[in-house]
Amino acid sequence: MLESRDMDAVFQALAQPSRRRMLDIIKDEPGIGVGALAGAFDVSRIAVMKHLAVLEQAGLILSRKDGRVRKLYFNAAPIQMIHERWTTQYSAYWAGQLTRIKYLAEAQHAEPDASKTNDKRKTK
Repeated sequence: MLESRDMDAVFQALAQPSRRRMLDIIKDEPGIGVGALAGAFDVSRIAVMKHLAVLEQAGLILSRKDGRVRKLYFNAAPIQMIHERWTTQYSAYWAGQLTRIKYLAEAQHAEPDASKTNDKRKTK
């Protein structure tokens, strides 16, 4: 479970539109280099690096050095943990409702239709 200060860092990182766009690009292009990512923005490479530091500190991206290139990867775990914090109780309820519907549908399908059974007996 994410601590409150960790969640604050995630929300702070996601609050800035450029960082959300960076995150989208990193998610869509796993292993993209910092230089290639910086080319998609009209700001300096230093500004992009500062945004990446915020995203990495929040745990939203992971980076790996590959020679001279720093490759970036999306990490959905913090977002998933935030999602689960507020939706788990609702998920359990709706999973139960879907199971109930499934059993009702199966029971209805398993019961022979009385009118069809009577019709078959009359034709024999």
